[in-house]
Amino acid sequence: MTGEPAPTLVIGIGNPSRGDDALGPLLLKGLASLALPGVELLEDYQLQVEFLLDLDGRARVVFVDASVAGDAPFRFSPAGPLPDASYTSHALAPEAVLAAYARHFGRPPPPAWTLGIRAYGFELGDDLSPEAAANLAAAQEFLTGWLVRQRAP
Repeated sequence: MTGEPAPTLVIGIGNPSRGDDALGPLLLKGLASLALPGVELLEDYQLQVEFLLDLDGRARVVFVDASVAGDAPFRFSPAGPLPDASYTSHALAPEAVLAAYARHFGRPPPPAWTLGIRAYGFELGDDLSPEAAANLAAAQEFLTGWLVRQRAP
């Protein structure tokens, strides 16, 4: 990364080839079209420990992913460091990345939130379901407004 990182990082997680798992990347596509100042977008299929480096120097981080838990259309909630007891460094939860950040840098990670967009189907080759598309629209509207308010003095 060169220069100062944008104050806000939005990480979209998901596989566009697996139906509703595309929700994270699709939300990023919508945000990219808005070109919000001070917001950087990062997309990947899954979170890995290396993402802790992308969090450094940020004022806030939002992790966006499809979710089968919770009510529609989405759930937006704070996230904090929580160690992951799994044996692999692949497919980590946002909380595990935040805990890895704290261990690596010896300081608390930036404030973080998760945006879990309600999803229904994840089959390879499926299109986005109509229900997930409606949830995506609601989540996009919410997050755009939230990001704009974060820039306000």
